[in-house]
Amino acid sequence: MNALAEQFTLHGVGSIFLYTNEAHPGENFPHLTSMTQKFEHARALRDVLGVNRPILVDALDGACHRAYGSMPNMTWIFNRAGSPVYKSDWTDHNSVRNALAYFIDVMQRRRGRERLVPFRVERLDYRTSDPDGFQAGLARSGPKAVREFKESGL
Repeated sequence: MNALAEQFTLHGVGSIFLYTNEAHPGENFPHLTSMTQKFEHARALRDVLGVNRPILVDALDGACHRAYGSMPNMTWIFNRAGSPVYKSDWTDHNSVRNALAYFIDVMQRRRGRERLVPFRVERLDYRTSDPDGFQAGLARSGPKAVREFKESGL
């Protein structure tokens, strides 16, 4: 996502990462109990995953996360007026790239005075499944996260 954010910066697109909570808390990254701890976890996320976009930190109670759907890995795209134009319950760089390219094309067509009217669309996108990467992320959180996920049966 870092490379995608950088690529679309050239088109005036801003990108942020909203840190909400630990999806699978463990000994290394336990359940959040203070904003100090939450900021520490956000810095660790930045460093471990190499996030170079600005990171905003949600309130301790997750108010922003709840307001925008509470999914573990969502992506939203907002237009300059602050209206949502894309919402995905999972972050996938191919889907996001496709959406950004589409909306940049729309902006260019509008600049060319083409009369466009909005409509809603719903589609099913696909992402690559990375079980090894997912397990590595659980392990980063600690044995508790690994054990609890295994016990959940998911």
